[in-house]
Order: sequence, then structure tokens, then C-alpha cells
Amino acid sequence: MQTGAVLAFWGVSMLFVITPGADWAYAITAGLARRTTPAVLGLLTGHLLATVIVAAGIGALVATTPTALTVLTIAGSVYLVWLGIGTLRHPAAIHAGPDVAAVPAWRWGVNGFGVSGLNPKLLLLFLAVLPQFLTPSTGLPAGVQITILGLVHVASCAVVYFLVAHTAHLVLGTRPTAARIVSRVSGALMISIGLILLAERLLH
Repeated sequence: MQTGAVLAFWGVSMLFVITPGADWAYAITAGLARRTTPAVLGLLTGHLLATVIVAAGIGALVATTPTALTVLTIAGSVYLVWLGIGTLRHPAAIHAGPDVAAVPAWRWGVNGFGVSGLNPKLLLLFLAVLPQFLTPSTGLPAGVQITILGLVHVASCAVVYFLVAHTAHLVLGTRPTAARIVSRVSGALMISIGLILLAERLLH
């Protein structure tokens, strides 16, 4: 496919990725708890799932089926609120103490997958924005082009989320009070985003 189309999509994708949201909040929490790698890999797996769903044509079906989209939105909203409450109750520590060691790495990955994989706005973004950058004249099937652009998006996510998590750890690693405050803000942000998503779906 055309290099210009890929670069143009990358620019739009980066605007989405660098906007703080639930993914950022979770990456910050993971960075403070020194669980960056499994948490970010979980987030990226969710984005990969969205790519596969859209490339397979299932995304359009979900987006045009009110019941399916409502169920997905409610599940994602409740999950974000649950994670946010957990973060408020137990702010991430900046030392690898017993509380951190007690949470296995795979759970950080699963939670990360839930944060991004259950986000209906990600699926709708792929459906509304990504198709505009497909170039039929190249002869590549639409599914292949969607996969390529989706992987570009996932690569951008990987760079930004790892950077956010590591920065949170490095900057706040010697500031326990600030780390607790940022962790609680991240938890509140997850709760807020979950409630906003839920309200939007119920109002529509």
C-alpha cells in the first residue's frame, strides 16, 4: 500500500495514542508498581484484538448491532470502574514489597488486556477512521491493509505506553507521596472514563 497513506494514518493514530486516557492511567499504575512489561503487553494485546476483529469484518457487525455494542460498553465500563476502585483502595507502591510481589505478572497482563480490549471507542475508531486510509488501487485485500495499519497503531502504542510507564517510575520512584497521589488520580481517571462510557451508552 502507499507509503503516504501509512504515514498519514500513523499521524492520526499518534494523536489518539498520546491523548491521556484509561490506557495511560493503567500504564502509570503499572510503572509505579514495577509491572510495566506485563501490563503494557496486556494493553497491546487488546489493540491487536481490535485489529483482528476489524480486519475480519466482525467489527462492522458489532458496531451496527446495538445490543452487542451495549453489552461491550457496559462490560468495559464496569471493568474500568472496578480497576479504578482497586487502585484507589491500594495505590501502587514504588518499592517491590510484599503487596507487589503478591500480584502475579499474568494478572497485570490480563487487566491490561481488559482495559484496552473492552474499550468500544477503540473499535469504533478503527471502523470510522482507519478505512479512510485504505488504497484499493494497490491491489492488496482490505483485510491485509487493515492489518498493516493496525500493526502501525500497535507499534505506536508500544512506544508511548512503555515510555509513560517508565517515566512514571523514574520521576516518581523517589517520591512516595507524589507516587500515591498520581496513583490515586489514575484510579479516579479510570472510574471517570468508565462512568462516562456507561452514561453515553445509556443515553443513546
